[in-house]
Amino acid sequence: EMESKVSEGGLNVTLTIRLLMHGKEVGSIIGKKGETVKKMREESGARINISEGNCPERIVTITGPTDAIFKAFAMIAYKFEEDITNSMSNSTATSKPPVTLRLVVPASQCGSLIGKGGSKIKEIRESTGAQVQVAGDMLPNSTERAVTISGTPDAIIQCVKQICVVMLESPPKGATIPYRPKPASTPVIFAGGQAYTIQGQYAIPHPDQLTKLHQLAMQQTPFTPLGQTTPAFPALAVLTVAGQQWSSIVLPLPAVTIFPCICPGLDASPPASTHELTIPNDLIGCIIGRQGTKINEIRQMSGAQIKIANATEGSSERQITITGTPANISLAQYLINARLTSEVTGMGAL
Repeated sequence: EMESKVSEGGLNVTLTIRLLMHGKEVGSIIGKKGETVKKMREESGARINISEGNCPERIVTITGPTDAIFKAFAMIAYKFEEDITNSMSNSTATSKPPVTLRLVVPASQCGSLIGKGGSKIKEIRESTGAQVQVAGDMLPNSTERAVTISGTPDAIIQCVKQICVVMLESPPKGATIPYRPKPASTPVIFAGGQAYTIQGQYAIPHPDQLTKLHQLAMQQTPFTPLGQTTPAFPALAVLTVAGQQWSSIVLPLPAVTIFPCICPGLDASPPASTHELTIPNDLIGCIIGRQGTKINEIRQMSGAQIKIANATEGSSERQITITGTPANISLAQYLINARLTSEVTGMGAL
């Protein structure tokens, strides 16, 4: 797995540099089908690893002999400059913004990088022509700081060379807790003992471990299951999904728990199935809502298809057909029951 340990004429010093990038920048480095990063690895001789995850920020780790690292940095800097040039051809901007890279450096090495009274960082700025800024605060849950470098690709390469020299001369002191970007948090709903994550406007069944955690938590919390008389009055659950507030769905709490959660990945959807319910005519209105608003909310939140049969003469009931995955169906049923519960307990006006 180790690609050419030492390129010809290079220093026999292996170094690791970490870069913090936004998703768009990472996409540019990876390229179509990973072709760009593959080319960078082959031509520089450096190992380039990109952190996993559906995160707004990603860590790009570059490891290898110093000259391999400089080659990799040069390729990244020129790629970013190319991206800036391409974006400018479609805009009215006249001045070209500089290329900007963010290094992640152990806080214990930042003192050496700044130097006494800022002398070292001033020397690096003057000799390379690049702008260098060391963040005052450490990155969340880590002992690392962000060092932002901006300028022309050539200035950046010279600047990285000087930073590498400082890092080699002053190794980190003590243990370093590396910065790990957090995934974008997604709200999670627990309904009927199953966990669901909200993606866009759909509720999708969540991996098992969260459901199990919730079931354990529920064993510790006495609550009345839906459909039984609830001693505590039903509370109004306000959930924001895709910028809309679904405040009209009344749910007896704590039957539903809503909190932000890190979602590592969602299971593949099981095949669709169909479930039928019959609802008394006098309660169908609370499920449909004014101009169909309530039923549309339930469709969007559950991700299930819901059809309500037309009223038949002489019948006091209406048939509802729910189609989707078992999880979509159970959430749709749950939300329909919640509407019925709110109507029966006299809170349907909310």
